[in-house]
Amino acid sequence: MSNLATRLREGTQKSHTAAENTTFMKCFLKGIVETVPFRKLLSNLYLVYTTLEEEFRRHQEHPVVGKLYFPELNRQQNLEQDLAFYYGENWRSEIVPLKAGQVYVDRLKEISNTDPALLIAHSYTRYMGDLSGGQALKHIVRSALDLPSDRGTAFYEFEQLPTIEAKKEFKEKYRQALDSLSLDEDMVARIVEEANYAFTLNRNVVDELEADVRAVLDPHVFELLTKQDRVGSTTARHGHAA
Repeated sequence: MSNLATRLREGTQKSHTAAENTTFMKCFLKGIVETVPFRKLLSNLYLVYTTLEEEFRRHQEHPVVGKLYFPELNRQQNLEQDLAFYYGENWRSEIVPLKAGQVYVDRLKEISNTDPALLIAHSYTRYMGDLSGGQALKHIVRSALDLPSDRGTAFYEFEQLPTIEAKKEFKEKYRQALDSLSLDEDMVARIVEEANYAFTLNRNVVDELEADVRAVLDPHVFELLTKQDRVGSTTARHGHAA
């Protein structure tokens, strides 16, 4: 037993709180969601998830990575639905990676080639967040953008895990899979370190979107929304911990 689930949860708490305290996420969590920065975010997440899922498929027979290969988590097709909604049918020619988004993608390719077990850190930070706090973000987006009932938030929908109970059961299955891995202490430590870096890569993406959010808000309102730090609210309220 590696105890990796607990090590990841405890070892990334500060990074998780820091992620909530980006300017973009402070506004997001207070219901300020604008179409232009949101679709840019989805564009970059599409590039990230497409790469992550491609590399997981590539290593599905790997003795470590393969045990965390769960195709029911894949986000690529759902993100394609959202991008078609926000950009139109020619979305593939419209989306452009942010500088930070390209760095994120490049990191996934790098570790896939040199140390594929580290992909688990990225799976953890992305999918467990999507299954937990991401479900609350879905409702914020739907309300803020006044979306049609069946469009615009496919990214947050897990068709094979449609209920709260199903998501809860899957997260327990995922934790057990993490703990079942036969890893030495050095590998556990490196996975936790990579998970913290994954949070940093994600923060860098949303930081690039700050200017788009700032541009649509009154400066005084922007300051009021962003001056106070949050104290791990998503972790506490929505149970991101995996």
